[in-house]
Amino acid sequence: MQPLNILQIDASARPGLSGIDPRGSHTRRLTRRFIERWQEARPQDSVAYRDVGQQPPSPVRGDWIAAAFTRPERRDEAARACLAESDMLVQELLRADLIVIGAPMYNFGLPAQLKAWLDNVVRVGVTFGFDRSRQGEPYWPMLPPGKQLVILSSRGDYGYDPGGRLGDINLVERGLSVPMGYIGLTQTHSIAIEYDEFGDERLRASISAAETAVDNLVEELVQNLLETADREPALA
Repeated sequence: MQPLNILQIDASARPGLSGIDPRGSHTRRLTRRFIERWQEARPQDSVAYRDVGQQPPSPVRGDWIAAAFTRPERRDEAARACLAESDMLVQELLRADLIVIGAPMYNFGLPAQLKAWLDNVVRVGVTFGFDRSRQGEPYWPMLPPGKQLVILSSRGDYGYDPGGRLGDINLVERGLSVPMGYIGLTQTHSIAIEYDEFGDERLRASISAAETAVDNLVEELVQNLLETADREPALA
């Protein structure tokens, strides 16, 4: 079985880990746990790390839009320089087989730093195609098939899962899964810690449940890889 490439992205503005550092991040705690459990099961896989919470990508500007919508062969040096950071982020995404994102809920949606990353990697002609003369749907995804997305979130209140008391105003998971699905990344898994603003036993129970869910998800994904490898025909 070929080694996998994992891309770990942390988006919390809090630099530390909950349970270790004062006011530490719950999402960083979950992404750290996921990667540690994964590496225990599959030490041969590589992990690329990007901390957009502490080093946010540049937001989309007018010159970025002009450069992105200019054909590559017509871009001048300034346009190429404008897209250099986006090119780097796109290449990280393209190399990754598994993308693990720590995405805390800020005002019901994504942190601005993570939205900036999204806007840099959802790019016409690079991660999605567009042709106004195309029959039927003029847009199509360009990411290679088989990639998977893991969203590890945290919330101050409770009941944000689909069908929950606040499910309709949860813009985190859909804020990631919709644009990522648009470019071809449609296999998504999500786990979240709730009750952060309560800080009582409910928070502690939610953390414990989320950590158990992370462990189970790693086990499930690794097992799926083994089963897929067993079904692949042997080379003659």
